[in-house]
Amino acid sequence: MTGVVVTGLGLVTPAGRDADTTWAAVRAGRACAAPDPTLRDLPVSLSCRVEGAAELPLRQRGVAHLDPSVRMGLAAVTEALDRAKLDPAEWDGTRVAVVAGVGTGGMHAQQSAAARLAADGPGSVSPYFLTGYLPNMVPATVALHLGATGPVLAVATACASGGTAIGAARDLLASGQCDIAVVCAAEASATPLVVTGFAQLGALSDTGSRPFDRTRDGFVIADGAGALVLERAEHAAARSAAPLAHLAGYGASNDAHHLVAPHPQGRQAERALRAALNDAHLTPADVDHVNAHGTSTPRGDAMEAAMLARVLPHRPPVTSAKGALGHSLGAAGVIEAALTTLALRDDVVPPIAGLTEPDPAFDLDTVRGRSRPLSSTVAVSTSFGFGGHNAVVVLARA
Repeated sequence: MTGVVVTGLGLVTPAGRDADTTWAAVRAGRACAAPDPTLRDLPVSLSCRVEGAAELPLRQRGVAHLDPSVRMGLAAVTEALDRAKLDPAEWDGTRVAVVAGVGTGGMHAQQSAAARLAADGPGSVSPYFLTGYLPNMVPATVALHLGATGPVLAVATACASGGTAIGAARDLLASGQCDIAVVCAAEASATPLVVTGFAQLGALSDTGSRPFDRTRDGFVIADGAGALVLERAEHAAARSAAPLAHLAGYGASNDAHHLVAPHPQGRQAERALRAALNDAHLTPADVDHVNAHGTSTPRGDAMEAAMLARVLPHRPPVTSAKGALGHSLGAAGVIEAALTTLALRDDVVPPIAGLTEPDPAFDLDTVRGRSRPLSSTVAVSTSFGFGGHNAVVVLARA
């Protein structure tokens, strides 16, 4: 057996603090968006928040001062390792990599430190500020607690970061630098400053997330974390680990068009999808369903819909988790790859929560209302981010 397999996954989302609870909500098409009292004075006050993220219980010691994003990432990784039946006390840490997708870093730590500095001066700022805020602290904290001494990377490609992290981890495994790669991505960015920034760009909705809907008007910002355990297939087989899915292919590109707007024709997004399929030695006709980026923005959904219709004319079913979970920015790609893995396992494609009036301009078979039974062999998960970043992951049934 060759290649890379997924042997574990974990999730912390607005729908639940583990993968099973989250998956049940996504399958049911339950939207998690709610009015957020911390945003009440802003033009947009809707979010998908993980309640109690700052107090999320963790097994590890020395975690009291972690930013909520790091706590969520560590919790998701713990679940993923449990599902993979891996005990860090028993592995060779030199053969373990940690790769994290990062969007904004520890924004709660930043918000608290800035408020203290303004109110009470430099002496009031916590010495834990930087270890909570710096973007590399998610993978660094995970590596510290796991004893992982292989490559440890923080990957930042905005909302494509999770997908890019999966690709970077796959490359580390393929190059022989490690046997196990723990991939994680975490965001706790529903803070006034970040929400204001997106609101000023006109990217947010205060009525709900409706991917591919005629009335869509923006995304709902979300907290969340996802983790995948990737292994060289030979390594997983040697320890009799049952794969959840095969990581069959990966492709990436950049629009080089605009800092926040996607290229309207999506030619580079198309190139990333075709590269991922080529990497997997598959053709577009082999794709059985798509977990779309589907942010619910007017331009983003239009670009993606046209691109998918062009590359996949056989119209495989299309879903998007952001209708249910909101948009967790840099964490979205790992969360959605985990959901795609569960869809392959369970022979189902979940519905797009919030989608009631499919945009008639889109030639897509969007799943709405209820989950659709479907035995898929191959699925793709797309991620696109500010800066023109495109990342596509191809997953195949184990």
